[in-house]
Amino acid sequence: MRRRHPAPPSPLPQRQGIDPVRLRLPLDGNWPTVRAYLAERLPAVPPGVFDAMLADGEIHGEEGPLAPDTPYRPGGWLWFHRELAPEVPVPFALDVLHRDERLLVVDKPHFLATTPRGSHVTETALARLRHDLDLPQLSPAHRLDRLTAGLALFVVHPDHRGRYQQLFADRLVHKEYQAIAPYRADLALPTTVRSHIVKERGIIAAHELPDAEPNAESRIELVEHAGGVGRYRLLPATGRTHQLRLHMSGLGIPILGDPVYPVVLPERAPDDFSDPLQLLASVLAFTDPITGAELRFTSRRTLAAWPPASSPV
Repeated sequence: MRRRHPAPPSPLPQRQGIDPVRLRLPLDGNWPTVRAYLAERLPAVPPGVFDAMLADGEIHGEEGPLAPDTPYRPGGWLWFHRELAPEVPVPFALDVLHRDERLLVVDKPHFLATTPRGSHVTETALARLRHDLDLPQLSPAHRLDRLTAGLALFVVHPDHRGRYQQLFADRLVHKEYQAIAPYRADLALPTTVRSHIVKERGIIAAHELPDAEPNAESRIELVEHAGGVGRYRLLPATGRTHQLRLHMSGLGIPILGDPVYPVVLPERAPDDFSDPLQLLASVLAFTDPITGAELRFTSRRTLAAWPPASSPV
């Protein structure tokens, strides 16, 4: 069994909160130069790009910048920054609710992704926080959908990351959400929805398998209703992708502003922030695995589709 060698620390700092690309040269490689390897390994990048980066000293090995004719060395490490595509800024604040030497809790706005993914790289909570707060080792303890607003928990140092991520994996975090959706007088609430949810890579909408063993569970409660819409408290016992959105839609009360459930709508323009999903991660509560303290955090955000005269949950 081949032993894994940990990567050495990066010689390059982050840019805009984004780590450099890291590559390890294959042990069985026989390319004449690093440039030849990169041209074959990353064919979508025009070779002239690597030529310019090598000439400018922008591709680093373990001992510093690499020259254009640097020989291939099996098992060596490379670092470089990829060119980031322009992104439309998400024009909403990311509010810090709690910060200590281990944890950072933020109140995320709608439309801001939690972590870099796909076309959302620099316009993410993680990149903003790393850059703005000078916390280069910050990492997420869990993930909150880009369209969902509310509480997200980050870990300041890698040594503590596993302990807090395990809380979510072991379902030891109490999570509450608020949602605004149509009101149905004929729907008996509260209710607990259990189903088997499947989310396929590359397909935006998840779906349910009716005859499979449930892998997702959500409790749905009606808090109040007015003008044909209801304000709901949602308590997920599991954390499947789009779970709450799919379960609400399955009850015939899809969350307002949802572009995926019950039907996938045409993709919005990147600068269209006019109709946010009316879903808010409102409460996170857990026992700190390091200190034993009971922690509870509450979002300060509200959902715009609910009449302003109504009281909070």
